[in-house]
Amino acid sequence: MVVYLYNTLTRLKEPFAPADPSHVGMYTCGPTVYNYQHIGNMRTYLFEDVLKRVLIYNGYQVTHVLNITDVGHLTSDADEGEDKMAVGAQRTGKSPAEIAHYYTEVFLRDFDRLNCLRPTVLCPATEHIPEMIALVQCLVDQGVAYEIADGIYFDVAQFPAYGALSRLSLAGQEAGARVEVNPEKHGPFDFALWRKADPHHLQQWPSPWGPGYPGWHIECSAMSMKYLGPTFDIHCGGIDHIPVHHENEIAQAEACTHQPFVRTWLHGEFLRMVQPITRQRGATTETVEEEVKMSKSLGGFITLEDVVQAGYPPLVYRYFCLGAHYRAALTFYQDLSTLDQARNSLHSIYDFVRRAAEGRSAADSGPDGWLPPFTAQFHEAINDDLNMPRALAAVWELIKEANRRDAAAAALPLLLDWDRVLGLDLAQAATREETLAPALQGLIDARQAARQAKDWARADALRAELLAAGIEIEDTPAGARWKRI
Repeated sequence: MVVYLYNTLTRLKEPFAPADPSHVGMYTCGPTVYNYQHIGNMRTYLFEDVLKRVLIYNGYQVTHVLNITDVGHLTSDADEGEDKMAVGAQRTGKSPAEIAHYYTEVFLRDFDRLNCLRPTVLCPATEHIPEMIALVQCLVDQGVAYEIADGIYFDVAQFPAYGALSRLSLAGQEAGARVEVNPEKHGPFDFALWRKADPHHLQQWPSPWGPGYPGWHIECSAMSMKYLGPTFDIHCGGIDHIPVHHENEIAQAEACTHQPFVRTWLHGEFLRMVQPITRQRGATTETVEEEVKMSKSLGGFITLEDVVQAGYPPLVYRYFCLGAHYRAALTFYQDLSTLDQARNSLHSIYDFVRRAAEGRSAADSGPDGWLPPFTAQFHEAINDDLNMPRALAAVWELIKEANRRDAAAAALPLLLDWDRVLGLDLAQAATREETLAPALQGLIDARQAARQAKDWARADALRAELLAAGIEIEDTPAGARWKRI
């Protein structure tokens, strides 16, 4: 089947056609490792993981390059403020290298816990300074970059196509609307390629323009082209990267190579964190939702570890993110209650998979001609711009029909195949015995004791209590079995 992807550059959903019919080159903007990644950041990596899985599922080989920004990213995504690594070093009292190593390891741990497939190439910026200097020199030689007191800048006026990705016209834009005004710059939107460092700056390298460090934007252009060539198939990131970072990447790359930089751009929407606020209007009390900024710089953010400590397995968050299209904003409540339904749904899928693996269905050996329509539904969903809500709907419709037919085991191979895209670890669930919290297990044991004592009223009351907690009990000749609902 043809994979259709929404290309930010054209604003169209297009049939995907890589330059090499069997191979895809894919670059995804990685973390700036001066602090923990919050769950909003991780939503972007999850969408990119689904993209890669869909491509692999469709038979492509994928070379996935993900960068680690360990130098050069200022506190603004434009050219304002201090280097984030310097800020992190000041906050922790450690060297930039030490904090970069620590937060990279934390990021990769969370990446693995969310069952994201590791990239083919993981490239820290500090290991690619020569490639960045070479790209800056190319731009200087082409006459589209110039030197001033604090560094080397890209002359946006020399690149007429600037703004094509973001559909932004710089004509009439206020000089300080996006970046800090620098009177030496040729134009207000010119951006730093290389910054000259004072002797006390923590990270600096020799260059033709004196000791300094790279601008943030030059890193992704240089590293992506090193591993994927001057033109490659897919570049991904969050929507916040469109108007500045990715626009600058295109300008730098194409002004040097005079070739198209990226064929297809994909961008994921934000995780919108909200909290319920109760307001009194006269005699009426109303509850409204107030958006809360999830910001590392302000200290108010939720990490995957916070989610785990609150009792939600990491793949619950993955399932939660699959429930919304990657180009749609996703609402998340600050108290984490948004994850309750996702947890129950995922556990229900796990319960079905375990039952199917146990071969408990009497009709499992029957004909499976009813399965192909579900296969077609799933394939159509994932290949329609990664429509994972529709893919999950196919999962639930398959489970419902399998239960109706008493044919759980017949559906299991299909679910395990689909999990190559879903990434919910269903094969492990099929062999893993799930445990309950001690309090709930205690209720099950107490109910079993009540049944043995023929105290049916007590047993029924405990069954109701378990049901209210989302646990359904099935009495079988082998004893009581439970499942989440």
